[in-house]
Amino acid sequence: MIYVFLANGFEEVEALTPVDFLRRCELDVRTVGVNGSVATGSHRIAVACDMTVEEMDISAADAVILPGGMPGTLNLEACPQVQEAVRWCAEHDKWVGAICAAPSVLGHMGLLEGKKATCFPGFEQELTGAEFLAEPVVRDGKIITSRGAGTASQFAFALIEALCSPEQAARLKASVQWQS
Repeated sequence: MIYVFLANGFEEVEALTPVDFLRRCELDVRTVGVNGSVATGSHRIAVACDMTVEEMDISAADAVILPGGMPGTLNLEACPQVQEAVRWCAEHDKWVGAICAAPSVLGHMGLLEGKKATCFPGFEQELTGAEFLAEPVVRDGKIITSRGAGTASQFAFALIEALCSPEQAARLKASVQWQS
């Protein structure tokens, strides 16, 4: 199970591109509403969530994904269930993905200590203990970080490579006509 947290103010492209691409790979992906059963993105797109944080079973998680956006990132960080889920995944050798401003949540939790990571420009100082790389996507251990909406496809492909295989990511790239 892959949980994608949607908090009000989330960046739509950063959330829905991974959801779409991961589902195309037939992975079990659930959108989790942090503020209820409907989350409204930073561009006023309302998304019906598959479940709320209260309904989630974190012990079933293979991965959690944190989209960025403002104030979505702040709302993610303020949610105890999100913090608990991220920490559980980190402690149980599961995947954690964060894009745009959301890697700051991992930095504040101390999960980036000694790791390479990236984020949206201006949030570098929030990646406490990390070695910042100005790359579209950075994978270090079981943590995948990415820069922003423009890198959402690359972020999704990195998640697919991690959760499925590089071959599956290549097949999906061909099927969606992705060009680097």
